Amino acid sequence: QVQLVESGGGLVQAGGSLRLSCAASARSFKKYTMGWFRQAPGKEREFVAAWNDGSTLHADSVKGRFTISRDNTANTVYLQMNTLKPDDTAVYYCAARRTATLSAIAKKSTGYDYWGQGTQVTVSS
Repeated sequence: QVQLVESGGGLVQAGGSLRLSCAASARSFKKYTMGWFRQAPGKEREFVAAWNDGSTLHADSVKGRFTISRDNTANTVYLQMNTLKPDDTAVYYCAARRTATLSAIAKKSTGYDYWGQGTQVTVSS
């Protein structure tokens, strides 16, 4: 069983920055597809970014502001969040898939096998 632990969330003013971290216990972390999703109150879970088969994917709503990165030595994936907006307020979840897949699948929450507990990001205006 893979354990995922998110950290780095908090309260920030619009225009500020945060960096989220997701630490994984998996021995085969290097082979996993890793994703970030978010869910605001009353809304469906939304794709944010993913690392899949050696390439990165970012949702149009965050492209140019958020960047996913990976440190295989530390078994950790990061989400650097810049120029934050109130609409970015949500619980952010880290997810892992055992194998690489098509980009379309990596953008769907149903494409992942393991999930972290989430970390709250609140952006005030």
